[in-house]
Amino acid sequence: MSKRSKAKPVTAEKDIDAFLESYKAYLAQHQLKMTNQRKVIITEFLKAGGHVSAEDLFNLVKKEDDGVGLASVYRTINSLVEAGLAVERRFLDRTSVYELENPGHHHDHLICMRCRKIFEFENEAIEEQQKKVAENLGFQLKDHKLELYGWCQRTNCPNLN
Repeated sequence: MSKRSKAKPVTAEKDIDAFLESYKAYLAQHQLKMTNQRKVIITEFLKAGGHVSAEDLFNLVKKEDDGVGLASVYRTINSLVEAGLAVERRFLDRTSVYELENPGHHHDHLICMRCRKIFEFENEAIEEQQKKVAENLGFQLKDHKLELYGWCQRTNCPNLN
């Protein structure tokens, strides 16, 4: 199993600019404009690197622009999902978290039930097995998500026996 750490933050200015251009195209299709608030929210989302809740993103944004409200963060992050630039996930029936959509790149998740840390991983053997199962059942697989729940072995993970 190849282990993948937390998604890498998008910090290179050219990558942020490319993402913003994609989002601007979406906004133009919906007769909306790129505002300074949206730009701050998106920049902080990209720098966060994934699995960030709207509330956590709001706290990051406030450090850059205390005039941005929580409702603006929710509207912007939801529009990123609608634009296909971000994905909403819910782990352990908790608050939604968001990560970048990365077409053509798939990963799965291990979620610690104690500390709620989310680990990303990739495993080609698992992917192939899922395809075989679908094929054997006469099912045309379009998409899937795999979430494994358990207890991590990190030393700073609380032991909640």
